[in-house]
Amino acid sequence: MTNGAAATTSRRRIALALLALATVGIGLIVHSGMSGAVGDIAGDALYAVLIYLLIALIAPRWSRPVVALIALAFCAGVELLQLTGLPREWAAAFPPSRLVLGSGFDMRDIAVYAGAVVVTAVVDAAVTRSFARAASRNATGRPPEGERPV
Repeated sequence: MTNGAAATTSRRRIALALLALATVGIGLIVHSGMSGAVGDIAGDALYAVLIYLLIALIAPRWSRPVVALIALAFCAGVELLQLTGLPREWAAAFPPSRLVLGSGFDMRDIAVYAGAVVVTAVVDAAVTRSFARAASRNATGRPPEGERPV
């Protein structure tokens, strides 16, 4: 890996970590402040976004479709685990686990996960392309227009 690629990967990891932290914060606000179907759907979407961000953080050079598929598989797997009743038992013993593992199966959740993961992957690709274009414009070694060299 070249120095430029390593720097890009480091910047990507920092951005992903900050976005993951922001997603957790927003998710906790949604969890405590919203109820009903809207709160449930928003929470599910944020959960899927968080899983996508964490997988991309762990493997920042993986393609977006691979990250998206793994995120969706993980989310669906956790949802299917709820059919066993184990997450409900674990939540009774350790209530915060409910935030990670849920407690009751709902097929709608899988659809929300899929939509959120796709949107997150599309936004990730668009932002990455935008930054790459900006970096290539400044790759000439000249300062951006309107700035004087120091």
